[in-house]
Amino acid sequence: MTIEFANESGVEVPDQLILDAARFAIAALDVNSAAELSVLCVDLDTMADMHVQWMDLPGPTDVMSFPMDELVPGSRPDSSEPGPALLGDIVLCPEFAARQAKEARHSFEHELSVLTVHGVLHLLGYDHAEPDEEREMFGLQAKIIDEFYAERHRVAQRARQSAKDDRLLNNIGFTSGADGAPAGQSTEEDRR
Repeated sequence: MTIEFANESGVEVPDQLILDAARFAIAALDVNSAAELSVLCVDLDTMADMHVQWMDLPGPTDVMSFPMDELVPGSRPDSSEPGPALLGDIVLCPEFAARQAKEARHSFEHELSVLTVHGVLHLLGYDHAEPDEEREMFGLQAKIIDEFYAERHRVAQRARQSAKDDRLLNNIGFTSGADGAPAGQSTEEDRR
């Protein structure tokens, strides 16, 4: 999977988190692993201009998605044959997202993760214009975000356990030599 990322917003963003959230959502939705995506972060003025130009709505917004019109079969979960595709572009406005995060009393990072998943869902044809569509899209979005955080937690736990194991082994004087054998111990080759 290829994701191009650019930050033109003037706001520092957790780019790796955004990329991880996008990759996780795409994988969770069984999109072909050869799919390509572009994520762009822009400032308030740029987002306001895009919002008027493409949605005919005034003022900035948090996220906009621009799906590609021509998808290769299999790039979406509802396709029958596998094939790569350019999914489209997600445009995020970090300054707008920061305001929303503050109002909702959660972290900026969480807001960006949610908006990224939201953008991926729009690229894949999900919408929230009608109540039934909104329930489906936001339910799926919440499920993906929960699974994303659970996976990040598992990875962090494994990393902490590995670091703890390394410290324990170092504290008891167990270090490995160049051949992987514990230092101070002879290998079979040494004994010959």
